[in-house]
Amino acid sequence: TLSTALAANGGLKAALRFCFAVPAGWSLLMLACGLGLGVAVMTAPLLRGVVQLLGVGYMLWLAWKLWNARTLAQADGRRLDVGFVQGMALQFVNIKAWMLALALTAGWVVSQQGGQPATNPGERLAIVLAVMAVYAFTSNFTYALVGSLLRQWLSHGSRLLVFNRAMAAVLAATAAWMLSV
Repeated sequence: TLSTALAANGGLKAALRFCFAVPAGWSLLMLACGLGLGVAVMTAPLLRGVVQLLGVGYMLWLAWKLWNARTLAQADGRRLDVGFVQGMALQFVNIKAWMLALALTAGWVVSQQGGQPATNPGERLAIVLAVMAVYAFTSNFTYALVGSLLRQWLSHGSRLLVFNRAMAAVLAATAAWMLSV
C-alpha cells in the first residue's frame, strides 16, 4: 500500500527509497530474530504490545497524511515522504514482519524436517535473508511501478483524492488488523 501510494503521489523515484528500505529493514529484523531477539519480543507481552502499538500508531499517522493529500502538488513535497530510515524502522514496528521473521526462524532456520535442530542454521539464515530481500524489493517495486503508472491518470479531477483515501482506508484497516493479532 505504501509503495503504491508513494509512487502515485511522488513518482517512482520518490518511492524507490522505500522499496530499498523494506528489504534492508526486514533483513535486519530477520537477523535479529535469528540471533534470539524475536523470542524476547514475542514472549514479553509488554514489549510485544509496545511494538504493536508503535506500528499501529505509525500506520494511522501515514493514513491520516494520505487521507488529507488532495493534489499531486501537495503530495510532491515532503508531506508524504517516507524515507529510507523510516522505511527500515517501519519493519521493526510491524507485527506482521515480526511474525514472519519468527515463523521462518523457528520453522526453517533453527530446525529441520521432523523438528530436529538444524545442523547449519547460519547457512539457512543467509538463504532466508537473500530470498526474502529479493522478494521484498521485487514486491514493493512492483506496487510502486503500478502507482507510478497511475500517476498521470490520478492527476485529473478528484481521482487522486479518492485513490489516497482508499489507500488510507487500507492502511487503517491493516492497523486495525494488527491490533487483533
